[in-house]
Amino acid sequence: MTDTRRVDTPSGVRGTVVALGIGVLAVAALFVIDAFVPTLFNDPLSTRAQDALTLSISVLIESMPFVALGVVLSIVVQVWIPPGMIERWMPRRAWARRAVLSLLGMFIPVCECGNVPFARGLLMRGFSVSDTMTFLIAAPIVNPIVIITTHQAFGMDDGILIARLLGGFAIANLIGWLYSRHPSPDALLTDRFSATCKMVTHETGGRGRKTLAQFVVELRAVMPALIIGSALAGLVQVIVPRSTLLAIGSNPALSIVAMMALAMVVSICSNVDSFFALSFASTFTPGSLVAFLLVGPLVDVKMLALMRTTFTTRTLAGVVVVVLLAAFAIGTVVNLLA
Repeated sequence: MTDTRRVDTPSGVRGTVVALGIGVLAVAALFVIDAFVPTLFNDPLSTRAQDALTLSISVLIESMPFVALGVVLSIVVQVWIPPGMIERWMPRRAWARRAVLSLLGMFIPVCECGNVPFARGLLMRGFSVSDTMTFLIAAPIVNPIVIITTHQAFGMDDGILIARLLGGFAIANLIGWLYSRHPSPDALLTDRFSATCKMVTHETGGRGRKTLAQFVVELRAVMPALIIGSALAGLVQVIVPRSTLLAIGSNPALSIVAMMALAMVVSICSNVDSFFALSFASTFTPGSLVAFLLVGPLVDVKMLALMRTTFTTRTLAGVVVVVLLAAFAIGTVVNLLA
């Protein structure tokens, strides 16, 4: 079996050090805020620290089953589906192929966390970066469980369900088109992931041996990012006063900004985030709820940590900008029409 230690590149080590550094800074921020602005929070520091730990563990436990399912699906795509079988059913035109891939999430009942390993599997299989990104961005919103839970929470009120589905589809295809124009697609990927692709390509042995090797590779890549992302999500929630975000809920523009910020902070699974958003329906505008439901599954801190296992920081920064601008525009249109 190929030695999996070859994927531990210096860039991967630097990424881990940076992530740990961010965590240390976040903890230090708790003490700094408590020292200089003691009236900002109602609860003492010890209570907020305990809340951060509880929130981090809850995000981690909520995400792990879907990550495991995503790893299994990724292995199925890479090892067990014969070469050319998926590609044979894909349209030849790039825009049509991306449109089909953006709807693939309807057949994969996992949340955004599980879609990351599956997307890695598509890349290792030979799909282009732009095609894979289209799937990755659309899948957390068009998956069947998300559609059902969003309908249960909001029904057809104010067009929130329709705006979420059409908005997610449009954002995914916009990002796919933008990155299809990139002159060097391989530069969008991290060195560590490129090394993993080479290792998997040259893996020898039968399907059982390849399955085991790939399972280890994917867990080693995804689990540290998931743990770090969950910890950051918990820390950010206790550092940022939620009352500050809620105070501007009635303003058509500021409410959208506030809910987008909240979506990136709370890192709730897309399968259940509709019920969380429903609790704000009486104080926030419909457009801000749509923006929350679009931004959360795509670029919350947990999702970004997972995507960083595959895509460079510069690539993710571009994705965040596009998602935020598009979500704000869609939310504004919903507010005007509602």
